[in-house]
Amino acid sequence: MLLGAYFRLIRAGYVLAREGALSIPGELPPALAPLRFGIWLGRLIERPSVRRTGHVERLNKALNLLGPTYVKFGQTLATRPDVVGAQIANDLSGLQDKMEPFDAALVPAILVAALDGKAAELTELSPPIAAASIAQVHRARLRPANGMAKTVAVKILRPGVEARFMADIESFYAAARLAEGMVRSTRRLRPTEVVETLDRSARLELDLRLEAAAISEMAENIKDDTGFVIPTVSWDHVAQNVLTTSWVDGIPIRDHAALDAAGVDRKTLATKLLQSFLKHAIRDGFFHADMHPGNLFADPRTGDVIAVDFGIMGRINRKERRFLADILYGFITRNYRLVAERHFDIGYVPKDQSVDDFALAIRSIGEPLHGRTASDISMARVLGQLFAITDLFSMQTRPELVLLQKSMVLVEGVARALDPQLDIWTVAEPVVGDWLRKEAGPIGRIEALTEQLKVFAEAAQRLPVIAAQAELALADYHAGKMRPRSDRLMRWAMLGVLGLAGLVLLAVLWRLTLAPL
Repeated sequence: MLLGAYFRLIRAGYVLAREGALSIPGELPPALAPLRFGIWLGRLIERPSVRRTGHVERLNKALNLLGPTYVKFGQTLATRPDVVGAQIANDLSGLQDKMEPFDAALVPAILVAALDGKAAELTELSPPIAAASIAQVHRARLRPANGMAKTVAVKILRPGVEARFMADIESFYAAARLAEGMVRSTRRLRPTEVVETLDRSARLELDLRLEAAAISEMAENIKDDTGFVIPTVSWDHVAQNVLTTSWVDGIPIRDHAALDAAGVDRKTLATKLLQSFLKHAIRDGFFHADMHPGNLFADPRTGDVIAVDFGIMGRINRKERRFLADILYGFITRNYRLVAERHFDIGYVPKDQSVDDFALAIRSIGEPLHGRTASDISMARVLGQLFAITDLFSMQTRPELVLLQKSMVLVEGVARALDPQLDIWTVAEPVVGDWLRKEAGPIGRIEALTEQLKVFAEAAQRLPVIAAQAELALADYHAGKMRPRSDRLMRWAMLGVLGLAGLVLLAVLWRLTLAPL
């Protein structure tokens, strides 16, 4: 298997070099500087014809030639300018996840195998209306035995895509290990963890039951919200490779002419989009992590945002949500010391660095944003500048925040396209400020205490198990008094380990009860 992974890796490298993906101008980030010689060698086999085209086209063409896994990998790298550099990340952000659909004649048999008798309730299937790297979508009429007929969207995984993804991801792991072993400076960028992010994302996307569950969870989170709408799941017509949801009618959010013709207020739409995303991320810790224009529509009747395709979801815990809120609020209020301290608290910056110096660097990013027109203030620019100072302060990658960083830039880009004068700070303040005020108030403290008590209760439930194991060990000891001395010493060692584990657990519980909220 390992040999096959390296063979696929060599083939991918050849295709990338042949199609001119290595002919990218600009400086490599310092961590990748040792690769310059390899890039020079790779360019020796470049097609002469590709030199006449733009580098974005070359890079995208190469990834599309290699197949759906590489398209996904390119999209993942687009979120990591600290790994590939700002120019390459910008090129990859334009990568279109549009693939040729698979043979529509295969669809009926796939539905029968996945849904059994329920497949007959899906009628009037259209040709594919959207085809991505993992799945394609058809429009259909759902005629349940008991109920009204309705129009639905049926998402179907590509046949054989799971095996292809697993084989290619094995090659990515091999490449990451090679990079870490041969170029020591890349270890800080954690290439293996980048691949793990892609791996987890792909495994989730390859089971459409999980996407259905994500839609259900988000529906519960936003049931009292306004301005953001998602489809509903038809659970009787869901399987590992099939997902059926209600059909949503809306105007594509990137069709500005149609929005204007329908009388949709684009400024209000942009505000709804950005504030909804911040609510989902900061309030719920669960957000749509693939909100590109192709997945977003506008309801012409209400002016609400309609989102589809929940294959990629982001989840952050309470600590990370507080980090995000404090970072945004720190920039809004020009409290750069707060921004710096939060980077240290969450582990972005090592403790041996200077908080004051880092706060000064943050100020150099934040101050130019104030006093300028709204169109000049960009979260994408802020994140790009934050990445630019990673080497100076030995900042470490936080894989759990990768999707959040990518999604913030993506959502802001869509919102700014709707409203070029959008001021992200003004729009964000009501959501961020309200949440922080709630966190600092009685309700927030009670919720934090509830979470700590839940951890305490779960840990306490394990104490009887530890005690039972210790009791069994004692019984074994008494039963084996006549055994050789070495055997009795082993029993005592086991008792010591169990006792130490119990003491550690108790210490953790005690610390939790005393920890400040």
